[in-house]
Amino acid sequence: MSDMSERQRPSDQILRLALESNGQRFTEQRAAVFRFLASTDMHPTADEVFLAVREEVPVISLATVYKSLETLVGCGLAMKLTYGDGSARYDGRTDPHHHARCLTCSKVFDVPGHPGPAPPSAVDEAPDGFRVTGYRLEVTGYCADCRPEAAARA
Repeated sequence: MSDMSERQRPSDQILRLALESNGQRFTEQRAAVFRFLASTDMHPTADEVFLAVREEVPVISLATVYKSLETLVGCGLAMKLTYGDGSARYDGRTDPHHHARCLTCSKVFDVPGHPGPAPPSAVDEAPDGFRVTGYRLEVTGYCADCRPEAAARA
């Protein structure tokens, strides 16, 4: 069995184990969404995932992509990055890391380096009775394409 389609892909094995341990079924649609997220660092929206995965699974619906993304998040195989305007992006990278988001084009980038295990000292001042279990840091600004000086040169 040298053909990759006849053998189980390593990412499919990871997905199968995670889904089964969370009482979920393995489906080709979920596998396609998982493979796409694992292969990109662009932090796509559900619509962007849909457009990319549709090339591999032409009959997939946007609703199935949304459900697959939520299942992957619930199984710990993806992160959902939500914003105050109700928008969301998805990250196939689940290790602790921070993000930078462009205020103009909304692209999200991974910040290099590894965050420390403790939240910034400002979080130490949490309200009485509040127990901090984690934190998320996002840096906002302008990407190289959207910086005002880049626009002036164009």
